[in-house]
Amino acid sequence: MGIVPLERALQLAADVDLDLVEVAPMARPPVCKLMDFGKFKYESALKAREARRNQQQTVIKEMKLRPKIDPHDYETKKGHVVRFLKAGDKVKVTIMFRGREQSRPELGFRLLRRLSEEISELGFVEASPKQDGRNMIMVLAPHRATKAAAAATVAANARPPREPREGDGAEAPPAVAADTTAE
Repeated sequence: MGIVPLERALQLAADVDLDLVEVAPMARPPVCKLMDFGKFKYESALKAREARRNQQQTVIKEMKLRPKIDPHDYETKKGHVVRFLKAGDKVKVTIMFRGREQSRPELGFRLLRRLSEEISELGFVEASPKQDGRNMIMVLAPHRATKAAAAATVAANARPPREPREGDGAEAPPAVAADTTAE
């Protein structure tokens, strides 16, 4: 309709029994539409709900280590980190220092650097190692290709619903008439 004075726009809306809804308030002049506001709110709520449904939930797994970890234990924990990254999850690696270990944070830095180098083909360091009280924390995130492959694997492994078979208990048992005659 072009640029219309406010009073005329309100009159047009009243004539066709619709609402005057401002859709672009920052534009000069502001852009308004004649529409049913209740329907507009309902449709925008549906769009928001659909957007939330399609949103991917970020899962952060945590792996705790000690600075003087045994080589076999380290390999086991590294295997868990690899599994988490392949599944498309982020991993928070925490090194816990006790007692005098707190005076040697370089041991933790070395351990975290070694771990990040060994898993570099699966993920990258999202948050570099930093000391947080008695703990040192680093966050690893999967590469985008790893995340996409994990999503494809999950979708491929999802089974379609099974058809009910005979004897599944899906149908009601046959009715048995009770003999209530007295002998």
